[in-house]
Amino acid sequence: MTFDITILGCGAATPTSRHNPSSQVVNLHDKLFLVDCGEGTQMQMRKFKVRFQRINHVFISHLHGDHYLGLLGFISSMHLLGRKNPLHIYGPADLKEVIDISLRVSQTFLEYKIEFHATSNDDKNLLFEDKTLSIYSFPLKHRIYCCGFQFIEKQRQPKVSKEAIARHKLVPSQILELKKGKDLDLPSGLLKNADVCSAPPLARSYSYCSDTAYSEKLIDWLKGSTLIYHESTFLEEEKERAKSTFHSTAKQAAKMAAKCEAKALLLGHFSSRYLTDDDFRTEALEFFPHVMLADEGLVVNVTN
Repeated sequence: MTFDITILGCGAATPTSRHNPSSQVVNLHDKLFLVDCGEGTQMQMRKFKVRFQRINHVFISHLHGDHYLGLLGFISSMHLLGRKNPLHIYGPADLKEVIDISLRVSQTFLEYKIEFHATSNDDKNLLFEDKTLSIYSFPLKHRIYCCGFQFIEKQRQPKVSKEAIARHKLVPSQILELKKGKDLDLPSGLLKNADVCSAPPLARSYSYCSDTAYSEKLIDWLKGSTLIYHESTFLEEEKERAKSTFHSTAKQAAKMAAKCEAKALLLGHFSSRYLTDDDFRTEALEFFPHVMLADEGLVVNVTN
């Protein structure tokens, strides 16, 4: 089943010739979720062939411009493209006022409904849930109100072998019982669940930490994540600047991934002061073995 991340932007603060501001699309079981929406996001969607209208849920971490200034253009374009389905937006409470004022002063009357959900910065909170996944917010340590987001795949049921289904002429209700871990008492004898079911793959999770100073309070919330995206605005030589601006270094991001026992780390939110991103990975690899660098157009599979 699909679980991947498409990076639309991974730069910090301002757009540059190398990086767009923060934005990415999470594809979990072919459902698309937009996470942050910096300037130029909709152009990146066109460039990397992300289908606008398949996005029904948008998650905004905080109200620094490099994380949300593309949102109003995105909202407007979907209106102009004939959207009818509701769009759910999750973010700081003040974001609703920003959206409402912009639509009012431009006299824009959307043909679809915006369902706004204010996030909370007090604890880990469930934002969305369906049969296949749960999405949570959790507080980050930044200069202003800021939340991270966690996408957790629900554990799938075991698979019953097709050969066993055919041989025993199993009906759907019997297959369902086997998937629940039960044995079947058939006329031909006891059919044991363990003999005909294969274990499902482990459930996967993705944790997005947009802008944050290093904080060990995150460990409990991120523990065991399959993949963590953690901002690494600076290298360790600028750790004092990272501290004063409530950002992190590549070393700190790697230490966080290690303490969370994550499977992999994806670094992003790179400061424009650096001419190359390679040193971020080099620094992080000293403290965590599985490190990737975000880049526009990169698609990362979330795999155990």
